[in-house]
Amino acid sequence: MHYVAIATQPLDVQALYNKLVDPQFGGIVTFIGTVRQWTAQVETTAIEYTAYTEMAVKEMTKLAAEVEAKGANVVIVHRVGHLALADEAVFVGVAAAHRAEAFDWCEYLINTVKERVPIWKKEFDTDKVRWGGPK
Repeated sequence: MHYVAIATQPLDVQALYNKLVDPQFGGIVTFIGTVRQWTAQVETTAIEYTAYTEMAVKEMTKLAAEVEAKGANVVIVHRVGHLALADEAVFVGVAAAHRAEAFDWCEYLINTVKERVPIWKKEFDTDKVRWGGPK
């Protein structure tokens, strides 16, 4: 059974991981995206995420259901609001029978979340404010 959410509070990574634990699955892979300080030569001081929450949850649910139909368990949670350096911004986890599928599906999910889910990133950098990061 999948779990997806848009969170306004700090992510409880352990609790999200615990949602994946099940005796039928031998591999659990998680991705946790955090706010980093440097992107090439650009220094970030904070990030603000916003989302079209209803549509974001709908899209994340579709993605989770797609992977679960292949025999996995999925957790996808993205945080919104003002985040400081090193704060967790996104958690994607997959539990599958074997590690190879868990790795593949976790990578697929985080990449597809970034492409399809309506979440926007406003970066507060030392030189200016950027939408979506440095170009």
